[in-house]
Parts: sequence; structure tokens; C-alpha cells
Amino acid sequence: MINWRSTWSIYVRELTRFLRTAFQSVLAPVLTTTLYFIVFGGAIGGRMPDISGIPYEAFIIPGLLMLTLLGETTSNSSFGIYMPRFTGTIYELLSAPVGVAETLIGFVGAAATKSLILATIILLTARVFVDYSIAHPLVAVVYIMLVAASFSLFGFILGIWADNFEKLGIIPMLILTPLTFLGGTFYSLDMLPEPWDTIALANPIAFLVSGLRWTFYGHADVSFALSLGLTLGFLAVCVAIIAFIFKTGWRLRS
Repeated sequence: MINWRSTWSIYVRELTRFLRTAFQSVLAPVLTTTLYFIVFGGAIGGRMPDISGIPYEAFIIPGLLMLTLLGETTSNSSFGIYMPRFTGTIYELLSAPVGVAETLIGFVGAAATKSLILATIILLTARVFVDYSIAHPLVAVVYIMLVAASFSLFGFILGIWADNFEKLGIIPMLILTPLTFLGGTFYSLDMLPEPWDTIALANPIAFLVSGLRWTFYGHADVSFALSLGLTLGFLAVCVAIIAFIFKTGWRLRS
């Protein structure tokens, strides 16, 4: 049986940590989104034709949202578990009557909440520059939460794997960010010539961007069912890895 009080304590602690750094956590995405819209939306967007009937300025919104979500969710989650390991307070969590389920629900719930806050702020910022509508708002919220949960768990794994601060930034900065840029953030995969359109499908982030774009405009480069299936599969893999980590104590008790 899940100890909901413990879950709530972990959730509140993680959310409080986010609020303590709200200025950095919120201002940075807002400034970044604003700059992207000024450069890509204002300077370039006016010279770009509509993509599948969608104005270019509106077309890039899901990609920009995914770009921010992946980076912020992964970094916040990895830092959230790394610091207790670094300071030694992780042993308080390990010795407490808290199971894997409570820990994961608390961490993932906080990550999903933070992601929804960031997504709302980014969408409000986008509204200043371009008029857009969301075709499937409820599906968009659920999909954003699934992606946030998946990459929160992924960041959790990275935070356990990393043994110094440099390693915390390797995956988000050198892998996730480039893959997101190459995953159709600013263009449709259909615009790529052969064989690059096929090669682009080897990038898993392309399916995430495509899935979120479908929830906005009902149009995507790949099937939404496939994007959703891959997201759920990645979520299940991360849960299995973390369950193994807690079972064996890998890097937690050493």
C-alpha cells in the first residue's frame, strides 16, 4: 500500500525547490522563447510559406515547447537527486519507510507540475507574438505530462549515474538539445530531401515533437499513436531501470 503522506512530502519538497529558483527556472525559458520568436518567427517566419496550412510562426510553437520541456525537466530531476547524493542526505531517504513507488510518484508528480507551469508560461509568451489555437487541448495536457514524467525519470537516472557536476550537463546539453533541434523543431520532416527524411526518423525526439504538434494542429509527420506508444515505452523502461537501481542500491549506497 502506498504511503501517500510520504509521497506528498517528497512532492512538496521538490516543488518548493523549484519555487526557490523560480526566477531562474521561469525567466530563462521566457527569454529563450522570446528570442526564438523574434529571430525565427519575426525575422524568418515572414519569409516562410505556410506548412500544411499552418503559419510558420505557429508551426514552431510545439517544437519550442518540447525543446524547453526536455531540457528543464531532465536537468531539474537530475539535479534534484544528485544533490542529496552529493551532500549525503540521500541516506535519510533510503532509511525512511518510503518505497520506490512513493519516491517516483513524488518526483514525477513534481516534475509534471513544474512542466505544466513552464508550458503555460511559454504558451502565454507565444500568444504575445502569434495567434494560435490548440486542436486537442486535453490530449496536449496529458501528452505533456507523459513526456515530463518520462524525462523526469530519465533525469533521475542521470542524477544517480553522474558522479560530478560536469556529467549532469553532458546528456542534456550535448545530446538532448541537438537531437531536439534536429527533430523537426523548426521544420517539417517532409521538407527534408531523400534520404534525410528517412534518416531523421532514427531520432526519437522527432516522434515527441511530432506527437505534440499533432495535439496542437491535428497534423504531424508521423502517426500520433506511434509517438504515444514510444513515449509510454520509454516511460516503462525508465521505471524498470529505477526499480532495479533501488533494488540493488547501485550508486545509492556507495
